[in-house]
Amino acid sequence: MARDIPLANGSLLVGFDRTYQIRDLFYPTIGGENHAVNFPFRFGVWVDGQFAWVGEGWELALDYQDDTLVTRVTARHSALGLALECHDAVDFHENIYIRRVAIVNQRETRREVRLFFHHDFRIGGSDIGDTALYDPRLRCVIHYKRQRYFLSNLSLRGLAGVEQFATGVKGYDGLEGTWKDAEDGILSSNPIAQGSVDSAIGTSLSLEPHGRGECYYWIAAGQSHREVRILNQIVLEKTPELLLSRTAAYWSLWTRCAGDNARSDLPEACHRLYRRSLLTLRTHIDNNGAVVAAIDSETLQSGRDTYSYLWPRDGARVAYALDRAGYIELTKRFFFFCREIVREEGYFLHKYNPDGSLASSWHPWVKDGQPQIPIQEDETALVIWTLWHHYASFRNTEFIKILYRPLITRAAEFMVMYRDRETGLPLPSYDLWEERQGILTFTTGAVHGGLRAAAAFARAFGETARAEHYEGAAAEIKNGMDRYLWQEKNDRFARMVSLEAESFDVDLTVDASLYGCCAFGTYDPGDPKVVRTMEAVAQELQITTPVGGVARYQGDRYHAVEPTSSAVPGNPWFICTLWLAQYHIARAANVEELRPALELLQWVAAHALPSGVLAEQIHPRAGTPLSVSPLAWSHAEYVIAYLDYVEKFQRFTSCPACGRAHDRPETARQGSAAGCLPDPFAGP
Repeated sequence: MARDIPLANGSLLVGFDRTYQIRDLFYPTIGGENHAVNFPFRFGVWVDGQFAWVGEGWELALDYQDDTLVTRVTARHSALGLALECHDAVDFHENIYIRRVAIVNQRETRREVRLFFHHDFRIGGSDIGDTALYDPRLRCVIHYKRQRYFLSNLSLRGLAGVEQFATGVKGYDGLEGTWKDAEDGILSSNPIAQGSVDSAIGTSLSLEPHGRGECYYWIAAGQSHREVRILNQIVLEKTPELLLSRTAAYWSLWTRCAGDNARSDLPEACHRLYRRSLLTLRTHIDNNGAVVAAIDSETLQSGRDTYSYLWPRDGARVAYALDRAGYIELTKRFFFFCREIVREEGYFLHKYNPDGSLASSWHPWVKDGQPQIPIQEDETALVIWTLWHHYASFRNTEFIKILYRPLITRAAEFMVMYRDRETGLPLPSYDLWEERQGILTFTTGAVHGGLRAAAAFARAFGETARAEHYEGAAAEIKNGMDRYLWQEKNDRFARMVSLEAESFDVDLTVDASLYGCCAFGTYDPGDPKVVRTMEAVAQELQITTPVGGVARYQGDRYHAVEPTSSAVPGNPWFICTLWLAQYHIARAANVEELRPALELLQWVAAHALPSGVLAEQIHPRAGTPLSVSPLAWSHAEYVIAYLDYVEKFQRFTSCPACGRAHDRPETARQGSAAGCLPDPFAGP
């Protein structure tokens, strides 16, 4: 189930599913300890002797306030005659989650309405040894285990404290939990429970006919009773309303730092998704620099693992997107993080926990009885490629100096060494889809780009011989691509080749990752080899159902919902669709040639969730999210494609006389300066 609205501040993350239930709660590291792990925190209403948990049976609309990480949620229940308007936020500065609930009586009679908030904490990812208690001094409920404390409280008409409470045992010895206790409208007041526990708190409002009432609810996260007590006091002194409003103001200001990129023919939905993508990326970044691929823990139901890890490749694409948008401080933290986790030998392993420790993996250290390095080499290469683009944009030499020896040259020396002597190509590694091992066009293009970037750094630091060494290795890699990966008789690049002692195997599967032949500068987008390859991608991987989009590769079975066919070679992936858009943009020579990319960007915006969240892939018939959602990588590729498009459009529509943008594209095509916008900083 997609996480329609993630909220975070870099230390605390709260993720909601489509029924407005909290399903993920990370603290104190984004992607680290998940204290909900896909179990629901329920929110319910009792009125006139009837009870309903918000979710199924309600008319729900989940969205954000524009350009913020503050939600705008509406919920209506016709049988109860009630409407809810909710705003949620994780405070941008303090580790406090806040919700404002406005409830509207849609009946002609005066009514008592009771609101209930249920907590199914599994602190540290486990329900073993938790404690839930009612604190009579603070008039709130606290869950704790070891150094993790969570305080839940309510405020009504300016008075803080829960009116009703219950703690109890859940999921054990036939006990369902305190959420069942709430359904008669009265909680038991049980003051403490240990082990596998949950809790519920409640309050009541008296509503006039068609009247309206409000209450506030919050969870404070800390590492001691004292810390959550102080956070609770901050809520009381500053007021929950101020915390909500200041958080909205902060994120609105944060988003404006991305600049005004609206001067193009992209529709407003695409501009909105650009800003939403930046905010979604921020929710996936821990304050220590780790970029988590996804925070959706529903995958635990099938694979017993999640995407809540740092893949250096995903992180590099996120960093590249954020650099392009101007968020330099975030990306600097990521590169420092990479400096700490790179192996002494100069490569990154499969994936990492957000604290920098090695994460779970399925890449073996031995194959056919022989030791091997279990890596996806594109992950190493893309960090260095991205870092060069960072430096080229911001010229922060003091920062780069700190990374040059421990990260840049270390990785470059590995990429030079980890090659086949005969072909010059990188030695086999696992592909970016983590399904096969060999010499891949995507990986090879990334390594070529990474070595060219390392050479540029070396030349900038005056190490000419080192630069020439890296450039020579890059040239050998490109020659190897021409000789082995380019398939003349098929008129396109192969996805992968395998060079064994007695065989040469070619994998000609059409794969969207073939975009890697030009994505990192190995070949020009207009090179006939690239053109033929990308024509095959566009032709063979297009989904021809009404949903549309581009598949990963022919015969993709990951989360497949129907047999492979020419209409559905695989599920539509946002990443792959956006790669095709990026290719069209890179090759375009005028505004008209941008149209295929425009249509793909519009397609992405049309298939985002109403909140602006992009999944990894979607159903080829229903268009609904599949796999994790949101996926940071999807949002990163959208930001990249969006900025590529806007920059190219503005280049095509700029005045040939002054270089400034025209107000109308047609004036640029006429080659006239008549469409120039006035320069607000120019003198009279």
